[in-house]
Amino acid sequence: MKRITMTLAAAALASGPALAQSESDNFSEGAKKLGEALELFMDGFSEEMEPLAEAWRDLLKNMPQYEAPEELPNGDIIIRRRDDGTGTDI
Repeated sequence: MKRITMTLAAAALASGPALAQSESDNFSEGAKKLGEALELFMDGFSEEMEPLAEAWRDLLKNMPQYEAPEELPNGDIIIRRRDDGTGTDI
């Protein structure tokens, strides 16, 4: 029984560095795949958000054409267009 225990203990000690190397390789491979997945996600996200970004740019470009909002005595809110109608170069 002692021989089996000693043999198993020796095998466990000998396989320790090999397991550590394997875990390190698995971690490195997993981190690489995670990085690739994140890159694909960000590429897709930027493609999906491009039309929204263009719409925001157009909105901000046209904003200087309007006065600040005013509340009338009856509770209505109006936003008047400026006379000069100049926008910004965004």
